[in-house]
Amino acid sequence: MSDAPVLEAVGVGVRFGGIRALDGVGLALRPGEICGLIGPNGAGKTTLFDVLSGIRRPDEGRILLDGADITRRSPVWRARHGMRRTFQRQQLFGQLTVADNLVVAQEWHGGGGGLAADLLASPTRRRRESKRRDRAAAVLRDCGLDGLGEVYAAALPVGRARMVELARAVADPPRVLLLDEPTSGMTDDETRRLSSVIRQLAAEDDCAVLLVEHNVAFVMQLCARVVVLDLGRVLAEGTAAEVHADPKVRDAYLGAAPAS
Repeated sequence: MSDAPVLEAVGVGVRFGGIRALDGVGLALRPGEICGLIGPNGAGKTTLFDVLSGIRRPDEGRILLDGADITRRSPVWRARHGMRRTFQRQQLFGQLTVADNLVVAQEWHGGGGGLAADLLASPTRRRRESKRRDRAAAVLRDCGLDGLGEVYAAALPVGRARMVELARAVADPPRVLLLDEPTSGMTDDETRRLSSVIRQLAAEDDCAVLLVEHNVAFVMQLCARVVVLDLGRVLAEGTAAEVHADPKVRDAYLGAAPAS
């Protein structure tokens, strides 16, 4: 794992009227790192994700990708430079099949000749389409979704839909992956599969992963580092064990330690 951050938030502040949703937040993600972002409701976690992914521009501070300032860059620009995100509310294309959801995620590369090539079924277009469908099939297998490629996304139960969102986010290999409450609605088996896929991405593809999650046990088991937000500020940061034992974190979020 490189020591140089791939993604940084530097002194990020966001205001909603007189409310400071984020106040001087700093965070750095390194290639191959899995980092958890936790905290009580209203702490600013999703707002920080919106800033990192370009959906919201901060009132203060900067976002850096490989050391370059991308604060004013659009979500599309960030996605095309390797940043991917999932959302609390499912954002699948319900009218498309599962496989087509993953193929669409690769289409921005172009090179297929456009509408004319589609209408004429040109060899170049067919080759690129075949390559993208092969990639989609491989990702679906890795995510435990083999055999669901031709199912319409709208027909999936919540847990499977969550996994398809992850599969779509990584169909075009990411450098940074932002996951917003990825285990919501998942069964225990699906959660274990999710953990395995995230570990594989980080270890084999050097992908930096930041996840917001209320399943604290999942975060503590998966993440090498945990950042705690409270009232828009970083309350604590460290290893899972350090954060879990921090009295400030227990008071603000985790609750009292069980009696021994």
